[in-house]
Amino acid sequence: MESQTIVEALLLGMIEGLTEFIPVSSTGHILLAGHFLGFHSTGKAFEILIQLGAILAILSVYFHRLWQMLIDLPRDRGTRHFVLGILVAFLPAAVIGALAHGFIKTVLFESPRLICIMLIIGGVVLLWVDRLKPKPLYHDVERFPLRLYLQIGLFQCLSLIPGTSRSGSTIVGALLLGVDKRAAAEFSFFLAMPTMVGAFAFDLFKNRNVLTSADLPVIAAGFIAAFVAALIVVRFLLNYVSRHGYSLFGWWRLVIGTVGLAALFIWG
Repeated sequence: MESQTIVEALLLGMIEGLTEFIPVSSTGHILLAGHFLGFHSTGKAFEILIQLGAILAILSVYFHRLWQMLIDLPRDRGTRHFVLGILVAFLPAAVIGALAHGFIKTVLFESPRLICIMLIIGGVVLLWVDRLKPKPLYHDVERFPLRLYLQIGLFQCLSLIPGTSRSGSTIVGALLLGVDKRAAAEFSFFLAMPTMVGAFAFDLFKNRNVLTSADLPVIAAGFIAAFVAALIVVRFLLNYVSRHGYSLFGWWRLVIGTVGLAALFIWG
């Protein structure tokens, strides 16, 4: 494996980890970066499989809370309600993602222009919602009504379009539905766990016959970089959005989307 490819994998993994849990579209960022770097992965599997690094980062941060939930699950009604709520929110995107997997990977993933446009649209929406300042009605992620979990899960389906952002769609949906800023980000973390594990397992299964041992060093490099970068982001994000909101990420999306469109126009 060429060292250049490993360096590119480390860079893309770092981008994945830094952007996975903020509402700017990690997939959109690494697909755009890969396009301009000339990076090609087998079956576009690299872009999905390195998410395991980000998954493990959030699992490590929330390990004690998750372990306590596992202990309380058989005997605590509130814990069972929360776990059921996560599953209810997870199912819509899981079903649509599985049914449309081929179209997403072979059409949407191959359209850098679409990604840039969705980054810009998402940035405008994020800035609008952040300034709208709807009055929060829900503050505890473990006590949302089941219908609210489902509604947020439906918003997550928008993230199947690369450039939209999984965390962005769930956070915007939650804010519009009356969830406060910190709880919106925190629920996005919890919803990411089954969503990303499901996407990882499904993509690994779909590409089981095309991935080779030669792909492993590149995937491993991206995985490690994603883990380290995501660990840093998860530890600071909740406090940041509680104090400053989401406008920074809206402007970020606008800049990246606009620069991306300009670069596509100039270089193709």
